[in-house]
Amino acid sequence: MLSSTIPAPPRPPYRVMPLTEEQAAALCEWRYEAPFTFYQWLSWADMQAQEREFGDPAIRREQYAAVLDADDAFIGFAQFFPLAGVTRLGLGLRPDLCGRGAGLGFVQAIVREAIRRAPGNEIDLEVHAWNERAIAVYERAGFVVSDHYELATARGSEQILCMVYPDGRVQFPSQ
Repeated sequence: MLSSTIPAPPRPPYRVMPLTEEQAAALCEWRYEAPFTFYQWLSWADMQAQEREFGDPAIRREQYAAVLDADDAFIGFAQFFPLAGVTRLGLGLRPDLCGRGAGLGFVQAIVREAIRRAPGNEIDLEVHAWNERAIAVYERAGFVVSDHYELATARGSEQILCMVYPDGRVQFPSQ
């Protein structure tokens, strides 16, 4: 007798979930190659001691999320920073996945979550002007440059682009 079992629908390639303390600690271990080394976090102990970013349990719960792939592997994080009428994104892909084609789906999953969290909010992000790889991914995901400015950092003054996701656009280009 033939089985009439209907296969389960495929899991989405990327899912956005609450960032756990274990995942937050793992973020502090990620090491990026130059020139991306400044994206590295302080040690987990320092993040907690200073209650910095996701080291503060309340900020982690309210603003941070983990991005998992279809196999539930932790591949990146997102920050959904609330401003008046705007959700500013911060995001990071696991270093071993950078430059390997995972970026577009990763960004699209984060944008979907930003829309779900704050429908009607403008969505934007900031990116260093020299980071052409990230800018190309953001543009493929639908972001456009809306402004540029100098920002004082620990490394000196840096040129920053502000990129905005157009209002009302919920469809995504194909990967």
